[in-house]
Amino acid sequence: MRSILNALDTAFLALDQRSRGLLNRLDDEGLFSKRIKVDDGSGLLSCAECIVRSAAKVEQTFGGITTRLWDDPFEWTLPEKLGDKRSILQYLDEVAQTRARGMTFIRSDAELAKLIQAPVEMKTLHEVLTTCSDYAHERLDRAEAASQTTCASQPAWDWALIRVRATDPTKSE
Repeated sequence: MRSILNALDTAFLALDQRSRGLLNRLDDEGLFSKRIKVDDGSGLLSCAECIVRSAAKVEQTFGGITTRLWDDPFEWTLPEKLGDKRSILQYLDEVAQTRARGMTFIRSDAELAKLIQAPVEMKTLHEVLTTCSDYAHERLDRAEAASQTTCASQPAWDWALIRVRATDPTKSE
């Protein structure tokens, strides 16, 4: 059975769609012009940097699951490499492919209980995926906050509800 995996996949697809939607509402200048404080020591990050860090977390997680290499894609996600919408969208395409390969790597919901060597410690596969999803959604929340003065309109989607359903698909609210 794959009901939990399908819910997680839906949450990761929502991340991708949300990232692309936000990028489409920005012009190239708006990508890096507005900055927001991030409390994890990253300092001030732009909308584009938050979008890319969200995607990079997904890439790192699914790369770690499938190859056991938990490399942070920091070097190839720098603003110098991903400095416009076109290059960021291409990176999102690569991340989507990595995520899709990773989701097919996990065959059933039962495998979510398996312990794997995550970057720092042993964790269940479910914990690794939900932690990744939470972090990536939080980075996109920051990206949207940074873009508020740049974008004319904001989506009226309840992203927190999508995250809750991905964690426990039996919850309806």
